[in-house]
Amino acid sequence: MRFAAPAAALSLCLAMSASVLTAGTGRTPDPRAASLIAQGQASLKAGEAQAAVDAFEAALAVDPAHTPILIDLAEAARQQGLQGKAIRYYREALERDPGNFAAISGEGAALVEKGALEKAKRNLAKLQSLCGDSCPETVALESTIARGVPARLAAESKGSAAPVSN
Repeated sequence: MRFAAPAAALSLCLAMSASVLTAGTGRTPDPRAASLIAQGQASLKAGEAQAAVDAFEAALAVDPAHTPILIDLAEAARQQGLQGKAIRYYREALERDPGNFAAISGEGAALVEKGALEKAKRNLAKLQSLCGDSCPETVALESTIARGVPARLAAESKGSAAPVSN
């Protein structure tokens, strides 16, 4: 009997930490957020990156625990040419879900677009160890790395003596 109250408090504490750790993984978003996500994805496909960002940010405000919204925001940032911002979104998604293949692959692609091939290759190695060589995310990152640094970055680095920093 004398351990009943501490045991109840401990179990409540463990239940709360378990719910925080699993928040945003394997669950459907709030219906309002789902509508905004669909709107943002349609805008992104139409090439309207800023409209997509607006929709995704609104969805994140409605359902801040839904991690895939961060990946959508990162994709929109990449479409706007903001690779640093995209990498930040991917890393936030990875903090929430370290095994998120889309975030690992997307971050690797953004790193290539930024000129950081060695870091992108580390992401590829991580993906290969987690999901294998035939995983769609692995294949996508492999092809991005094979294409290499975008031509504008290659021209900039040839024109300056300083290497591209990350």
